[in-house]
Amino acid sequence: MPTYILLSTLVGDGGQTLHSHPDRLRAVDDEVKVMGCQVLAQYAVLGPYDFITILEAPDNETVAHLSVDLASRGTVKIQTLAAVPLESFIDKLKSHEQLGRGEIATS
Repeated sequence: MPTYILLSTLVGDGGQTLHSHPDRLRAVDDEVKVMGCQVLAQYAVLGPYDFITILEAPDNETVAHLSVDLASRGTVKIQTLAAVPLESFIDKLKSHEQLGRGEIATS
């Protein structure tokens, strides 16, 4: 399944809700499974985002639906990114089906 990264920021009452019910983080993992997705890793982070979640989903539409459903509660804002495995990316770069592929000039 494709991999996605969700960058989450608490908004509204999100911080208060989480502070009062920290186990809510684990409950969301179960809800993600119901949508056909699987959480691979989850981190609380410092900086512009509060959480990073790495998950697998069947397709873009499913993860977009998941993001909208979670954000519709009004406690979190989510930015969703599609992640391309490095080996797949390297294989694509080595393929012949490219535009603008040229030799690197050496001087």
